[in-house]
Amino acid sequence: MSRRNVRLAGLALAASVALTGCGFRGVESIPLPGGPDLGDRPRTVKIEFANVLDLVPQSVVKVNDVSVGRVDKIDLRGGSGWHALVTVRIRGDVKLPDNAVASIGQTSLLGEKYVALAAPTAEPASGQLGNGDLIQLSRTTRSTEIEEVLSAMSLLLNGGGIEQVSTITKELNAAMNGREAEIKSVLRRVDTFVGTLDGNRAAITRALDSIERLTGKLNDERATINDTIDKTGPALTVLNENRADLTKMLKALDNLSRTTTNVVNRSKDDLIANLKSLDTTLRNVNKAGDKIPKNLEALITFPFPATFGNVIEGDFGNVKLTIDLDFDNIAHNLLGGTDLDPSAGAHQMAQRLKVPNVALPRSPLGALPDAGAAGTPPAPTPTPTPTTTKSPSPTQKPRAAGPGDISSLMRGGLA
Repeated sequence: MSRRNVRLAGLALAASVALTGCGFRGVESIPLPGGPDLGDRPRTVKIEFANVLDLVPQSVVKVNDVSVGRVDKIDLRGGSGWHALVTVRIRGDVKLPDNAVASIGQTSLLGEKYVALAAPTAEPASGQLGNGDLIQLSRTTRSTEIEEVLSAMSLLLNGGGIEQVSTITKELNAAMNGREAEIKSVLRRVDTFVGTLDGNRAAITRALDSIERLTGKLNDERATINDTIDKTGPALTVLNENRADLTKMLKALDNLSRTTTNVVNRSKDDLIANLKSLDTTLRNVNKAGDKIPKNLEALITFPFPATFGNVIEGDFGNVKLTIDLDFDNIAHNLLGGTDLDPSAGAHQMAQRLKVPNVALPRSPLGALPDAGAAGTPPAPTPTPTPTTTKSPSPTQKPRAAGPGDISSLMRGGLA
């Protein structure tokens, strides 16, 4: 009997030594039948969770709802706040990015928990998740527990928001009772207002954008604006000191404006007449517009033409001069366009040129004889006798002057 006890004790000691050498951690270290196949070279990944709920070792690890590993152990980690550190083992052929995310899910409403791994959705995937990598706390989440949902519903039903909603409804009914028409009118106005805002949405957006740009420019010029405001104080002081003079000036301007208005009103007719007369002058100037520049150009070099500069060539001059001593032509050139023009008519000449009431010799000294026939000798000059020339009577018509009267006058004769 003693040998049997010795054998049992030896077997128990050997088993304990063998189990201690294998790291036996209790029943949870025994692999469950039917679990995920980790393959020949599984990878170990550590994940930080703020709360693991009731996650336990040997729980499943899934990728896209496919079991690819299991939870190896769960530790408590300190540092900047207490949180859980979950160590999982996954298959070596599972490809996940280095910035993968992890979450704790639940198979059903009252089912077991599992760890779900996935690629990030808020940022592009980068790198590859390797053996011993850590998924940090900022990239892990957890699902909502059924207990939390039931607790929130209990808070809502037991003296929470439901009772407040009932009170609000009763007060609204009491406030709106008998005021249905006014409330409908207000709602219609609100609908019109909102519709108008919606129709002018683009304009409102542009206005807001413009205000934003204006605000940005004002912000950029803030130093200049502050300097301007600081310098405005002395200017306002000067204006305040000269307020009496400014007031007098404004009153004087008011009196000046009243006087000016009165003058303009009284001289309106004369001003309009002057403008009409000026219109005639301007029209005639406009008609002669193409001739005025030419005449002004000729006035500069008068009496020579504008091309007089071509006369002098080196040490000699080219001059072509025509002298016209015909008195009729000279009179026409000097008096052309006036009432004394010989071509203006005999009657008009007679009215303009009257015989002076003076006593002159019948043939003045130095007068040229009248042109006679060719070869006729000039008549002898008679002895001058004083004669008196009488003015024609009002009933007597003056003798018509011929075309040669001007030339006779220039030769010394009188009509």
